[in-house]
Amino acid sequence: MNKKEFLTRFHLQQLAESSHNYQHHLPLKKAAVLIGLIDSPECESGLQVLLTKRSSHLKHHPSQISFPGGKAEPEDKNLITTALREAQEEIGLNPNSVRVIGQLPTYEIISGYQVTPIVAIIDQQPSYQQDDNEVAEIFQVPLDHFLQGNTHHCISSFRRGSHHNVHFFPYKHYNIWGATAAMLKDLIEHIK
Repeated sequence: MNKKEFLTRFHLQQLAESSHNYQHHLPLKKAAVLIGLIDSPECESGLQVLLTKRSSHLKHHPSQISFPGGKAEPEDKNLITTALREAQEEIGLNPNSVRVIGQLPTYEIISGYQVTPIVAIIDQQPSYQQDDNEVAEIFQVPLDHFLQGNTHHCISSFRRGSHHNVHFFPYKHYNIWGATAAMLKDLIEHIK
């Protein structure tokens, strides 16, 4: 899928209810992630989704695949600022190279955060400077991979007296799952 088609579909559709039905039972801390879609001439397969693999020593979600992002800080003007700041800190992404186009609904996640995904276009292949303390790897997946119906898997899980869906998108040797996969599924459903 190219940038023009993505933007047309993203802006013309009203956001539907999320497929992520996990609800936390404690007060939640605010956080934001950046769903960066890279539109680069080097990417012959269209838009690329920017993802990271978290470092294995982290307290929350070690070694999991995620979007760049993190906890909102008091000095952040808004959650867009949070997502851009965290992406710059984690992978060296220059905020001036990012064009925010919208956001998805918030997600409550098991580690006690309410996460807002910020959707953005990155108009050229970025150069990265990864913070090895937070990020073990930076990689890209063609958006078209997630558009294929056979790449999404979902299981029902039971936790604290209620059922919730756990989403998966395998890609090569990566297993993209949990809230990151739910966000991708919702993004894909929105643009279909």
